[in-house]
Amino acid sequence: MTRTVSRPTRARAPLPLDVEAIRADFPILSRTVRDGKHLVYLDSGATSQKPRAVLDAERDFYENHNAAVHRGAHQLAEEATDLYEAARAKVARFIGSDDDREIVFTRNTTEAINLVAYALSNAATAKEPEFRTYALGQGDEIVVTEMEHHANLVPWQQLCERTGATLRWLGLTDDGRLDLSDLGTVVNERTKLVAVTHQSNILGTINPLEPIIARAHSVGALVLVDGAQSVPHQPVDVQAMGADFLAFSGHKMLGPSGIGVLWGRYEILDKLPPFLTGGSMIEVVRMEGSTFAAPPQRFEAGVPMTAQAIGLGAAVDYLTELGMENVEAHEKALTAYALERLAEIPGVTVIGPPDTVARGGAVSFTVEGIHPHDVGQVLDDLGIAVRVGHHCAWPVVRRYGVPATTRATFYVHSGYDDIDALADGIRAAQKFFGAV
Repeated sequence: MTRTVSRPTRARAPLPLDVEAIRADFPILSRTVRDGKHLVYLDSGATSQKPRAVLDAERDFYENHNAAVHRGAHQLAEEATDLYEAARAKVARFIGSDDDREIVFTRNTTEAINLVAYALSNAATAKEPEFRTYALGQGDEIVVTEMEHHANLVPWQQLCERTGATLRWLGLTDDGRLDLSDLGTVVNERTKLVAVTHQSNILGTINPLEPIIARAHSVGALVLVDGAQSVPHQPVDVQAMGADFLAFSGHKMLGPSGIGVLWGRYEILDKLPPFLTGGSMIEVVRMEGSTFAAPPQRFEAGVPMTAQAIGLGAAVDYLTELGMENVEAHEKALTAYALERLAEIPGVTVIGPPDTVARGGAVSFTVEGIHPHDVGQVLDDLGIAVRVGHHCAWPVVRRYGVPATTRATFYVHSGYDDIDALADGIRAAQKFFGAV
């Protein structure tokens, strides 16, 4: 189906990825919405669409190998276990880990972060001395940033309430970047953990992790990185990064819903008590008490999300074939074009960095005289899917004095034509509401 968009305002360099070939791999992108409008999907930051290879991998598991992993002595159970553990190995290699035991499968980024928060909370009452290594209490501090998604803020607020620790944070500059001017005082000898997003889901900012991690480790603090918006969009190497934990979700990187990942340094995971207890995570169970398995099984209680893990493995294969350097370059080109097109529209203000320096493909904006939800409604009527609201980052919108934003996020199937459609849609909203 041919898309009708405005003529671009400048010559455009070819994109690093073959957009039309990639779109053919995504069945949902061939459908229409809102009375025959071509679907323009600019909401990958909320959840990504799935290529046929991922859908086929899940279907193949259910049709040919379905069984509970790590249980049973029959062939199906063996095949299911092999496929599940192969997915774990793929994920480990994808983020630069050479130890599969450092990959814990969770439901999503939120659960991965909560796993760490509750493990640290449980450490205070653990009967095993090694599990009390990272216990928190009154006088200890946890540091976050004003940029965090609620998933990397609320768990630490709750941990402080449970343990008596104090929450501190790094602020934001006017152009949407972290203010590190007081890093040396906010992160201090009382700091036990620093939790920071790698890439903001609302501002698009890619944070400078190196000085934050170096400062945290210099005072003996652990570092958790929220990689939900970075792992799908740029090369990530946990060894080079130097953090202690990394959390991310499968559904934001072409994989299924219901599968997430916590990567942790094995020597640290091995000293953490479990979050959930029950089957699969035990070593020995007696009526008088139980002992727990080594990581990662210690943190994977119950029957795991096998089909979803296999689907995530297929997504990793797909992204690996594209090349994460190409994915990053593709989105940088799209972001530059989007910033240019939006700058041409009077009354549009981008909330976040105004250029592509240390910036990813999440572009949030406001339109003068129109509420962001109304902008989103007009775009939806035109077949353009974006996100509106505070994007689970309420402190950020408060910091910049706006009620909400409209957000467009790009991925491997996005093209210049999608951005042209977005720009035309914004102008249509201005015309509809008389804001021009």
